[in-house]
Amino acid sequence: MIHSLFLINAAGDIFLEKHWKSAVSRSVCDYFFEAQERASEAENVPPVIATPHHCLLSVYRHKIFFVAVIQSEVPPLFVIEFLHRVVDTFQDYFGVCSEVMIKDNVVVVYEVLEEMLDNGFPLATESNILKELIKPPTILRTVVNTITGSTNVGDQLPTGQLSVVPWRRTGVKYTNNEAYFDVIEEIDAIIDKSGSTITAEIQGVIDACVKLTGMPDLTLSFMNPRLLDDVSFHPCVRFKRWESERILSFIPPDGNFRLLSYHVSAQNLVAIPVYVKHNISFRDSSSLGRFEITVGPKQTMGKTIEGVMVTSQMPKGVLNMSLTPSQGTHIFDPVTKLLSWDVGKINPQKLPSLKGSMNLQAGTSKPDENPTINLQFKIQQLAISGMSLRPQPIPQLMIPIRCIRSSFMQTRGPPESPCREVLVEWHLHLLQNLLMNVLVAHIRENIRKPC
Repeated sequence: MIHSLFLINAAGDIFLEKHWKSAVSRSVCDYFFEAQERASEAENVPPVIATPHHCLLSVYRHKIFFVAVIQSEVPPLFVIEFLHRVVDTFQDYFGVCSEVMIKDNVVVVYEVLEEMLDNGFPLATESNILKELIKPPTILRTVVNTITGSTNVGDQLPTGQLSVVPWRRTGVKYTNNEAYFDVIEEIDAIIDKSGSTITAEIQGVIDACVKLTGMPDLTLSFMNPRLLDDVSFHPCVRFKRWESERILSFIPPDGNFRLLSYHVSAQNLVAIPVYVKHNISFRDSSSLGRFEITVGPKQTMGKTIEGVMVTSQMPKGVLNMSLTPSQGTHIFDPVTKLLSWDVGKINPQKLPSLKGSMNLQAGTSKPDENPTINLQFKIQQLAISGMSLRPQPIPQLMIPIRCIRSSFMQTRGPPESPCREVLVEWHLHLLQNLLMNVLVAHIRENIRKPC
């Protein structure tokens, strides 16, 4: 399947390579470098590049290209998903996935890659299983390994690898049983000058952090599951029950994992929670132009809009911009002609605005069209698609779960570590039954005695 993996930084240097089957020469990346030169931005590099003898599949994350080399027929999305899993694993191990961090932990990186692929085929991709095979690097463990000469490789094979549930290790015990679910949605929309929505799509994921004792079996349902299109599940989800009942039934991995990702198409009504008013004008017989932009909330259900970032790629004829923001900071790069305005939070009482003039190159003609404006923002505790999770009752004798962020869930089976209140109630019930049995036996014995 995957023969080699190359890690390439933004400057086009290969700073790490890993081969599984046969060593592939670095010259195969020349086809990738040619596609990188033709692309205007790093995100526009084609994810699949065909060569005479190989096929290059890549993802771009954290300013690093992860390029996989294959020689046989393989579903491209399968390889791309695996590359994303590699990036997530590095981020989980080292806290951040960057070139410096990978170089500092190059031994652990090679050990993790060796466990994730076996002869080029995915083997262990769950974070909790990998952490049993390869211990995450810490300062104390690094010092001990330096003194004793040991490595981060585990002494024994994880028990979960040999079970029917390979994504969860056995013997998990927690003092506090908790489960958190985060519903994260991203809107990709195109809005014209009048404010009308041309197209809008929502990409969403549900990230989970489950810390439960034993082998819990959980269920999760939605208020309106018909909104979800093109759903991708974690392997732990029972797909047949989802198809028949639209209910998520699964034995979760231990720790952090992505439960599912979904897509809401433009056929459904998508309400854009912000609006942008702009006035960008260029004069025909002058080297000056006018730039005005205002951002405001719309249909946010009382939630605060945070992390607002406005970017605009100005025409090549713009030499400089003299702007005054009412809120936040702005930067204009005269080389790349990119305007960035970091707004921050939006106060509905005082809307942020950016106004000023533009200096144009003398003798240049008026641009045929105005530049596009890109807007990024965050809204906490608000699902734009309207998707909501249905609360599930939790029996008293089940594992106590605190579902704080997004949903409630249900567990099955007796608890291996019950809470103190349930344990006390259970002991009182046993003592009551014991006293009742002793009393009944005493009465029967007295009745049988002759008078």
